[in-house]
Amino acid sequence: MKPNKYFDMTDDELLAQEKELKAELFNLRFQMATGQLSNPLVIRDTRRNIARVKTILRQRQIKAQA
Repeated sequence: MKPNKYFDMTDDELLAQEKELKAELFNLRFQMATGQLSNPLVIRDTRRNIARVKTILRQRQIKAQA
């Protein structure tokens, strides 16, 4: 997903997206271990999307404190 899409989401939607991405990452790692994953770059993209979500949530948290 493009980073700009995450900015349009609410905090609850972002938390749900983070949970979904973590579950997806778990499944991708499992597929990698069993040799069923055809494109290992998907793992990198998923990790980066998790980082994007966490970054946006943290930015909003800091903004709310200020």
